[in-house]
Amino acid sequence: MNTIELKTPYLVFLGDAEDLIMAKVAKGVAHWRPEKCLAQFRLPEAKAKLDLPEMSPKEAAKAGAKTFVMGLAPIGGTLPKAWISILVDAMEAGLDIASGLHAKLTDIPELVEAAARTGQRLLDVRVPQGEMVCGTGLPRSGKRLLAVGTDCCVGKMFTTLAIHREMQKRDIKATFRATGQTGILIEGSGVPVDAVVSDFIAGMVEQLTPANDVDHWDIIEGQGALSHPAYAGVSLGLLHGAQADVIIVCHEAGREQMDGMEGYPVLDLQEVIDMNLSMGKLTNPNIRLGGIALNTSNLSEDDAFTTIAQIEQRFGVPVVDPVRTGVKAIVDHLEITHA
Repeated sequence: MNTIELKTPYLVFLGDAEDLIMAKVAKGVAHWRPEKCLAQFRLPEAKAKLDLPEMSPKEAAKAGAKTFVMGLAPIGGTLPKAWISILVDAMEAGLDIASGLHAKLTDIPELVEAAARTGQRLLDVRVPQGEMVCGTGLPRSGKRLLAVGTDCCVGKMFTTLAIHREMQKRDIKATFRATGQTGILIEGSGVPVDAVVSDFIAGMVEQLTPANDVDHWDIIEGQGALSHPAYAGVSLGLLHGAQADVIIVCHEAGREQMDGMEGYPVLDLQEVIDMNLSMGKLTNPNIRLGGIALNTSNLSEDDAFTTIAQIEQRFGVPVVDPVRTGVKAIVDHLEITHA
């Protein structure tokens, strides 16, 4: 399988982040995969911190850490020059370097030289690994759930991670399949589909979610939206490659305008559902809606629960806010309908 694989445990780098918004990748990794995080490393001026021990790269390597994870994204996605020596020191201590920055580690001569000298890996998680393959559209065993959205940044990653965690609690066979850089750093493996040549997106997603036990669920992180004027191509390739049995539609309550796309309104939920089911039937004629995940963070608690109830009545499937209500209702529904 042509996926990025990260060795664990991690030393999570917070750099000089002033808060956890700047270090949101580090926060996400520590929240969703605490068992993979051995320690944090911060520069003296950093104000952000996680509930992890403080260790230097040398200390972490001696304690068993395998990968130095870049847990923040500086402005513009570039790597500050002052940090290059830190990454070199980490490799000399015996750590791989994993980064989701736009700037590629493998384009920095000092890091390439250090990697060659130490034998450590430079892992640009935004860069697909291995041979590109075309999709086949052939059926395969196992069950697959895909998060789809009405727009970008509506909670697709959070929703799938929450569903995966709930399934783990119930001892349901399930694997989270990451398709974006933050998800890959959280899971430790995956395919960055937005960096895959368009001809090969479906094929790479097929490889990410191969045939499995009939009672095993692949919980697939979604990207973009079929209705997005810039990113619909990525979303469609992901939908076809996933051959999803179930889609969970993610939406931010009250959002009317596509984020950063002036003149493009967010489509009605029914239209988004119909579009995904219609296009998804190309590779899985039995695709169905399994639930709706609402981000209600901009609503009061009363308004949030009223909105959830109204949408649930309208569509007849579980509607949740993964933060406010959790996702138990969706997993309950899946256990009944896909036993």
